[in-house]
Amino acid sequence: MRLNAYLARAGVASRRAADELIKTGRVQVNGEPGQLNTFVERGDRVEVDGEPIAAQELAYVLLYKPAATLTTARDPRGRPTVVDLVELPERVVPVGRLDADTTGALLLTNDGPLAHRLAHPRYGVEKVYEAEVEGRPAPSALRRLEVGVELDDGHTAPARARLLAPSTIELVLHEGRKHQVKRMCEAVGHPVRRLHRSRYAGLTLEGLEPGAWRELEPSEVNRLRGS
Repeated sequence: MRLNAYLARAGVASRRAADELIKTGRVQVNGEPGQLNTFVERGDRVEVDGEPIAAQELAYVLLYKPAATLTTARDPRGRPTVVDLVELPERVVPVGRLDADTTGALLLTNDGPLAHRLAHPRYGVEKVYEAEVEGRPAPSALRRLEVGVELDDGHTAPARARLLAPSTIELVLHEGRKHQVKRMCEAVGHPVRRLHRSRYAGLTLEGLEPGAWRELEPSEVNRLRGS
């Protein structure tokens, strides 16, 4: 694997920060200064500031993200983040984003290739949202959500929509645009009051309370890799 990815897997730094460590000559591979294009093979010795490091075990976590929590690894203003909630020896980061006021299913991992796969639009990972909205959506509004609405960054892909309550819409999407659910609902005249992601890539929050998390079962990881 590429050296910056190896450093990230070892919990030393993010890939971007790892690049800076490499550029400043603080990383050695088998006794030689590491380069940005260095690849680490099994059995290679990697050191940072003279201290040997090793890549962490792969970890996969499903978190019930609570409100008022940022979907990021750290915040310069000291606000709570989703990473603060997960206590593992491995350094995991969120796959994709949920707004600070949005609750629900969030995956965190240090498996870069899988995270990239799940986040890439090509694979159309299913995301299920429950949106409490203003007003009472009519069947015509739901049909518009299903066939797609025009946003400032283009027409949305077909979705599934149904009412769970007079002012609560369930939306099933295979896209992941910024603020997409909020923008879609506003486009059909029903701004979102509260938003919750009940399912992500087939993973549900069963048995979890807000702020709680669990590690995925091997069978769940295998299913994600094949999704």
